[in-house]
Amino acid sequence: MNVIDRYLADFEAFAGNGASGAPTWLTQIRQGAIARFAELGFPTTKQEEWRFTSVAPIADRRFLLEHAPRSPLPAPSDLERLCVGVGPRVVFVNGRHAPGLSSGAALPAGVQATSLAAAIGNGVSGDLAREHLARHAGWHDSAFAALNTAFLADGAFVHVPAGVTLEQPLEVLFLSSGRPGADGPTVSHPRSLFVIERGAEAAVVETYAGLGDGVYWTNAVTEIVVREGARAELYRVQREGPQGLQIATTHSRQERDSFLGVHVLTLGAALARHDITTVLAGAGAELILNGLYLLSAAQHADHHTVIDHAQPHCASHEYFNGVLAERAHGVFNGRIVVRPGAQRTDSKQTNNNLLLSTEARADSQPQLEIYADDVKCTHGSTVGPIDETQLYYLRSRGLSAEAARSILTYGFGAEILDRMRRPAVRERLDRLVRERLA
Repeated sequence: MNVIDRYLADFEAFAGNGASGAPTWLTQIRQGAIARFAELGFPTTKQEEWRFTSVAPIADRRFLLEHAPRSPLPAPSDLERLCVGVGPRVVFVNGRHAPGLSSGAALPAGVQATSLAAAIGNGVSGDLAREHLARHAGWHDSAFAALNTAFLADGAFVHVPAGVTLEQPLEVLFLSSGRPGADGPTVSHPRSLFVIERGAEAAVVETYAGLGDGVYWTNAVTEIVVREGARAELYRVQREGPQGLQIATTHSRQERDSFLGVHVLTLGAALARHDITTVLAGAGAELILNGLYLLSAAQHADHHTVIDHAQPHCASHEYFNGVLAERAHGVFNGRIVVRPGAQRTDSKQTNNNLLLSTEARADSQPQLEIYADDVKCTHGSTVGPIDETQLYYLRSRGLSAEAARSILTYGFGAEILDRMRRPAVRERLDRLVRERLA
């Protein structure tokens, strides 16, 4: 049985068991998605979008689908260690909701932060899920997003009603046990939907973390809808285990005069790929997209971003920095698209990479596609070692070579941290960065 047939067989078992009670509209989406996955198959390095990233560690292994959180659940001390926020949280273990670890007591009235599986069959929440779920993330063009959609079972559902402000960031925590099952490594397909209604304001911390050192695969998709005049921030922290594999898709859609800040911190996983697509679908929308990846050993992280300016008078500013040590490999591919008629677009894209060893590697491909004539767009990238002039300056002030390098490396990462607007989250992420660099 080839690799595609194995997933088709897994889907038949899933459809006849765990997915059998789904509404008709979801069943149809799942069936369309598995058919699309069978057509696409896993990507190879012969394809332009994947030429720097081989998914052989995923395609060549047999992964078993997780059906429920595996015992024992994380201890409270592990939970506190892995959480970034200090407010309400929704916790998932191996892709499934863990109510006993979650806490939503501090949420304002009307705000929902719960399991997507529960939301789908629940009145108004179900209507929202039907309106938005699998309507934004491009599963027709991505084998991994198609596979996630086919096995869509659970994940986070966050809904902030019109005019409501969340004072504290809400944390959505996805934990993977990192322990193989009886028959081999496992895969989970967490699916999340965040809807921030008109004039609302909210910040969500989306954290992925591994609890063990084993091989496992997380295939995640998140869809974000930011309505007219709303202000939203997503802090995405990836701390998978040392042998963890993560493929992720994040797709956002912004309406008129909305603001969205997306802050991506990548620390873990042996292999990670994150596709981020942002659509500015309403005039006057503003996007801030920040990213920081800190890689060592033989880690490989690939970030592909698309900023789609579909309407006029929109602004986007994208900054990604990478710190790569030992034999690490970082890939950045950033594309800005300005559609016909999207006049007065203001867009900037920058990717900088710091190489801490001669074996580390960075591939950077910033791109612009402009189909309007009244725009202001720039892009650029750098790849190189620590600046010897700056190093000499610090050494001349009495610092050791090690201390000087540490200061310069931290400062390189702090450029991204300083762009984060929530002080409490920024301080916690700052500690994570310092611990990693140490």
